[in-house]
Amino acid sequence: MKRFCLVAISLIVLAAVSALAAPNPDAAKAPPFPGILANARYVYVASYDGDQFDPNLLSEDRDAINAVQSAIQDWGKLMIVYRPSQADIIILVTSRPSEDLMAVYEAPTSGSFLWRVMGRGGLQSGETPLVTEFEQGFESVQRHN
Repeated sequence: MKRFCLVAISLIVLAAVSALAAPNPDAAKAPPFPGILANARYVYVASYDGDQFDPNLLSEDRDAINAVQSAIQDWGKLMIVYRPSQADIIILVTSRPSEDLMAVYEAPTSGSFLWRVMGRGGLQSGETPLVTEFEQGFESVQRHN
């Protein structure tokens, strides 16, 4: 009986250590930031389903647009514009309970993104870790120019 308990405890400890050592999918490394975006100054932010003024836009996406715009304004390196034709880059977002998505396109949109990150809770008001990853990538290519 003692031996059985010792084996059971050993297996539980081994399972706990394995769980802690497993990679965290939410902490995935951001993709390299494309140098072509280093000279961008103006950014347009919208959802894949429309802009923030679209009455049919989901409230989660509208909130994500506002959170991204606020974070970028607080950062101070880019100017928010409200027409895609005025932008150097376009950021499209989607916010869902399962995962948030943020993708950067060169303006005018060519159809394929230049940089994209995803994560659960990545575009919530007040905390925008996906925008932080964007800012870090942007600053890294700025240093190399």
